[in-house]
Amino acid sequence: MLEIGLPRPHDIAEFRDAARRLLAQDVAPQDVIWRDGRENGLFSKPALPVGCPVSVPSGFVPLAEDVICHKDAGRLGLLYELLWRLTHGERHLLRVAADPLVHRLLRMQKTIAREVHKMHAFVRFRRVEPEEGKDGERFVAWFEPEHHVLDRAAPFFVDRFSAMRWSILTPIGSLHWTGEALLSGPAAPRENAPAGDDLEDWWRTYWRATFNPARVNPDMMRAEMPKRYWRNLPEATLISELLADAQARSAGMMATAPTVPRKLIRAPSAAIAPTSDAAPLAEIAREAAGCQRCPLFAPATQTVFGAGPPLATGGTARIMMVGEQPGDHEDLQGLPFVGPAGQLLDRALEEAGINRGEVYVTNAVKHFKFEARGKRRIHKKPDRPEIEACRWWLERELAVVKPDLVVALGGTAGQAIHGRAVKVMSERGTIGDDPRGFRVLLTVHPSYLLRLCDAAAKEREYLAFVADLKLAA
Repeated sequence: MLEIGLPRPHDIAEFRDAARRLLAQDVAPQDVIWRDGRENGLFSKPALPVGCPVSVPSGFVPLAEDVICHKDAGRLGLLYELLWRLTHGERHLLRVAADPLVHRLLRMQKTIAREVHKMHAFVRFRRVEPEEGKDGERFVAWFEPEHHVLDRAAPFFVDRFSAMRWSILTPIGSLHWTGEALLSGPAAPRENAPAGDDLEDWWRTYWRATFNPARVNPDMMRAEMPKRYWRNLPEATLISELLADAQARSAGMMATAPTVPRKLIRAPSAAIAPTSDAAPLAEIAREAAGCQRCPLFAPATQTVFGAGPPLATGGTARIMMVGEQPGDHEDLQGLPFVGPAGQLLDRALEEAGINRGEVYVTNAVKHFKFEARGKRRIHKKPDRPEIEACRWWLERELAVVKPDLVVALGGTAGQAIHGRAVKVMSERGTIGDDPRGFRVLLTVHPSYLLRLCDAAAKEREYLAFVADLKLAA
């Protein structure tokens, strides 16, 4: 009987090396006892020879990389048993989901996937005072994983928070991002992490505002947000209160009569003296407020003109972003990109290293086109005549703002800029010259990302969107 002790028992490379050596000696699973830790060294005596590469089905490696992160002390023995069977006549064993060994390992893999997802969702960074002699803010989070998933979860945090210095402390290890490199560290006690910061009240205010009492499902909430995570989530202090008040709030919402957005009173466009293309942007915005160049002005609440530094200062902007048209939130507030798509754009700009306050944002079409369905106003894509009618305003914005780069968000914006239909997915991510003196970058509209249902696809497309914006930066 051989006893195998791995110094880093959750390191797939060490397990692979040990398994290859055992297979080279034709050591059966029942003749091996796997130990976590160093008590027996890397291998017990007599020393095993160096192993050779082993051919396994493609599904084994990702399965082993996940399962080895599980806290189950028997996981190494189970993986070696599977490897033994795959290399001893059961090459297609992974296809037999009903096999007890395969079934158990697949369930362990699913557990790890859920744990990684929970870590992505429930890590909350708190701001701490800058270290002596170092510039910039630093953020620290405390998390209590059930399994050894730090390495599996790390790429998400590096990609999402690459612009800030952060640490994630846990009882089983820690991660530290310097802004350039990811470092692994030892376990840390809870008291090493800050208890809270001045941003948490903002987060609780946001969470309270987005809580929908009409869709409360406590069982599903506990399934998606297990109670073991609550003590480390700032919003958890609101859960009991919001759940207790949900029924009364829902009844109040149902009893309240629907309201119709107040139509702004505009002067007809014919009564406004046209300004020149070189006029200050604020004057052009006042003229656009009475635009009736297409029928969209009638049902919309108001014209939604562009926003950014040139509007207030009369100057220019290095980057100008053009979307499709205002949505429901924009139509009511009179400002572009203030709804969910705008919030997603803000986050992506920050990750790409672009200061939103220095960007001029506008839309190809200045009025909200929608279809009324009960109490809701459903977005409708503008037609070519409506895009062409609104190019009058877009061209004047371009003439005044004089951007170095125009970022066209989606097909409608690309059509308005180029004067032709564009294929977003095949043309995105490259910067081209425009005869009018600026360069153009085509990418997707943030609302496209919001419509994706598959979480993996949404994350993949979001990272691609940020990569496009980094070109602009």
